[in-house]
Amino acid sequence: MNPRRQFLKASTLLGAALFAGSGFAQLSPAAAATPPSANPKTPVRLPALGPELVRTFVVAAHGDLAKTQAMLAEEPHLLNATWDWGGGDFETALGGASHMGRRDIALFLLGQGARLDIFAATMLGYLNVVEAVLTVRPDALKCPGPHGIPLVVHAQKGGAEAATVLAYLQKLTARPA
Repeated sequence: MNPRRQFLKASTLLGAALFAGSGFAQLSPAAAATPPSANPKTPVRLPALGPELVRTFVVAAHGDLAKTQAMLAEEPHLLNATWDWGGGDFETALGGASHMGRRDIALFLLGQGARLDIFAATMLGYLNVVEAVLTVRPDALKCPGPHGIPLVVHAQKGGAEAATVLAYLQKLTARPA
């Protein structure tokens, strides 16, 4: 037998042995026909939220607490949904509340399980969070938030509750590079 034919035969036998030992070969025809979503090990993917629903929710969180609460009660999966305003300008409801200085909406969303980011932490006056992030990632000071709004503006929007964060950011930006 020529060497190429020997290699192919050995490869085929090895592949068959590995397949038989893998457990795949032992699946019943019914199990093999089961769609992946029915497999308990495969996470179920829900359908995407409608874009207009997401946009409306993000816009509401810029200033309307009652509407934000009502929409989230109706569709809890909106909580961390993100709207793309175009050109990669992504924004969540928390992001909108944060750059508008809407502490009440931001705290409501966080209380529901929204993901805290440095922009919300800045507006809310969470100095320890802002210091921790900027210690590990000093370049985050220059990262723009939604609509290109910088951290210092988020601190300004936070008012008295964010005064210590504002002073900290101003001190950092006053340092020579």
